[in-house]
Amino acid sequence: MRRSLLETITGAAVLLAAAAFVFFAYSTADLGRGGGYEIVAEFDNVGGLAVGADVRMSGIKVGTVSGQRLDRETYTALVTFSIDPSVRLPTDSSVKIASESLLGGKYAQLTPGAEDDTIPPGGRIRFAQSSVSIEDLIGRFIFSGADDKKD
Repeated sequence: MRRSLLETITGAAVLLAAAAFVFFAYSTADLGRGGGYEIVAEFDNVGGLAVGADVRMSGIKVGTVSGQRLDRETYTALVTFSIDPSVRLPTDSSVKIASESLLGGKYAQLTPGAEDDTIPPGGRIRFAQSSVSIEDLIGRFIFSGADDKKD
């Protein structure tokens, strides 16, 4: 009887520790914190920008990438951003896809404009710069060096 009670208490402690871990992981992972308003931008190439990636302004996270889809008419990428409701973007704001580091992930970098009017929920960012491919840049550099040697 004594051993059974000890095993029950130990099992309850393990379950309590597991529940505390799940609560901590959920609260720090930014899951379930939707909200905000959605805006759309059109890119020629998203180059590794994933759903769930950060949307930053001046290095501060102000939203997340909430969706991506292909426009079947223009064959461009339509990216949907969920932006914090306290951040109101002027209509002439721009967005570009940037890298966290040379080998790191991608995020969307917002640059606010100067207009008085703001982009409404469901609106579109008119100025979008696609991702720059490191592989393409290296290839251009290598082949431009080969052309110089031929001359």
